[in-house]
Amino acid sequence: MLDDDLKTQLQAYLERVTQPFEMVASLDDSDSSREMGSLLQTIAGLSDKITLRTDGTDSRKPSFSLRRSGTEMSLRFAAIPLGHEFTSLVLALLWTGGHPPKVEADVIEQIKALDGDFNFEVYMSLTCHNCPDVVQALSLMAVLNPRIKTVVIDGGLFQAEVDERQIMAVPSVYLNGAHFGSGRMDVAEILAKLDTGTAARDAAKLSAKAPYDVLIVGGGPAGAAAAVYAARKGIRTGIAAERFGGQVNDTLAIENYISVPETDGPKFVAGLEAHVKAYDVDVMNLQRADKLIAAATPGGLIEVQLANGATLKSRSVILSTGARWRNVNVPGEQEYKNHGVAYCPHCDGPLFKGKQVAVIGGGNSGVEAAIDLAGVVAHVTLLEFLPQLRADAVLVKKLKSLPNVTILSNAQTTEITGANGKVNGLRYTERATGQSQHLALEGVFVQIGLVPNTEWLKGTLELSKHGEIVVDARGQTSLPGVFAAGDVTTVPYKQIIIATGEGAKAALSAFDYLIRTPIA
Repeated sequence: MLDDDLKTQLQAYLERVTQPFEMVASLDDSDSSREMGSLLQTIAGLSDKITLRTDGTDSRKPSFSLRRSGTEMSLRFAAIPLGHEFTSLVLALLWTGGHPPKVEADVIEQIKALDGDFNFEVYMSLTCHNCPDVVQALSLMAVLNPRIKTVVIDGGLFQAEVDERQIMAVPSVYLNGAHFGSGRMDVAEILAKLDTGTAARDAAKLSAKAPYDVLIVGGGPAGAAAAVYAARKGIRTGIAAERFGGQVNDTLAIENYISVPETDGPKFVAGLEAHVKAYDVDVMNLQRADKLIAAATPGGLIEVQLANGATLKSRSVILSTGARWRNVNVPGEQEYKNHGVAYCPHCDGPLFKGKQVAVIGGGNSGVEAAIDLAGVVAHVTLLEFLPQLRADAVLVKKLKSLPNVTILSNAQTTEITGANGKVNGLRYTERATGQSQHLALEGVFVQIGLVPNTEWLKGTLELSKHGEIVVDARGQTSLPGVFAAGDVTTVPYKQIIIATGEGAKAALSAFDYLIRTPIA
């Protein structure tokens, strides 16, 4: 199953294994079991510290567990972890074999100190680019703490389970049989949900930090660029982000960032983070801003209050909180979210294989989603509010060439319908005639643009009628010492390359403000 290049790479990684362990497979006579058996035999043949047993008795077949001698660790893959999950498999093998994880020491201690029995099940798909973070986090926790058990389940292999639990979005995590969470989560986010004392401890540590020269709120491309440019000026720089990388984490293909012909969101975010951490930047991840308090006097300290109760202070602030997917805001959308209503076609598309789905939105994102889904599902219906699709002509041409796509323009979605806890259709109005129609569906993908993350700023500084932060040509907001950059601002064309440029500009403007403004 692995080509010669992958085998060579894997063998090089497995040389880092220091402690012997075994893989115990539970197999039957299915094709997937034969595939898994072949993969495991290949892995076992690449290291003398790994042995393979095929006498497993787990009810999920095919599956295999990793067991280190002398421990009670419980990590199982009910999956053939290739595709996006191959890295998860490699890391699981290394960690089980004693190779230390690249995780902060306090995080490792927090995992080991968790008190309780935690049985995790994480459903993923091999094409999901959001799933590896969750799989790797829960795998690490199972390796480090014997009271944590993790099973990684490929929804495509165990469709009956997916149907029984009505899982229609991945990753989807269950803890002790109850739904724990959906979507991308890293180990710190999972720990925050399990360890209720984390927020209070974090707040005390953050509030004790010395004031910054530049504090950046938001960790997407704009925030990362601002951090690099500010740090290069030799001034005290901090960045507080709810999720480092922002919505780029959920972007599949990036093909228009000049000098980088092709990459994907997670790789791009990893590059941003590595670049920021190459400088003296205080990165505070998983921190949501709650309130901005302007300086009492010119040149004074600006305060940013966080949701956990902490307060950060700085001589200048750059706001780069980005934007999020816009909801269609019709009855049924929230009720059936993750139960047929989805926002990431590449992540969740495989769960709708052979089914009838709709895409709401005729811009580039909507048309691209419909093209992607057409290769997986039985039929796609694309609904656009306006009389014509708004996507690029090359995308529209490609969409119209697909035999299993129907385009409904001048159509207003009015309701997402469902029964027994999941989507069964969509109701829309033909705007030209006023007639109401109903489509029988099993999935609805919403792709209608973005909403700026500025609710916490209302009444504090000037916002446009669309909720964007109003900035001038230098990125200056209506508050002295407060700048903004990226998708959260009135700057047109929400593109990664524009956000990075605006972030750099905001940092240079903030530095210019600092050198021209006496300290209060």
